[in-house]
Amino acid sequence: MNQEEMQKQMQLQQQIQQLEFIVKQKLTKQALERFGNVKAAHPEKAIQLLAILGQAIQTGKIEDQIDDDQLKDILMRLTPEKKDFNIRRM
Repeated sequence: MNQEEMQKQMQLQQQIQQLEFIVKQKLTKQALERFGNVKAAHPEKAIQLLAILGQAIQTGKIEDQIDDDQLKDILMRLTPEKKDFNIRRM
């Protein structure tokens, strides 16, 4: 990794931390706990969630606290539906 790539990586980390700080202020205790679990298990999904919530907060779509049920609903929308496969014997 060269100097420029490291610099970009550091800037990205700082932006994620700032966004996380903003979003965490709007989460209830239970929602914050769930976010921590998602962040530990699925870091990419946590970043997606931060981007969605951060944008909604900055545009004024979210003004109140986000509870655990609302966070679960958003996470369900982020997760693609799994397809069922039926295996039939012939």
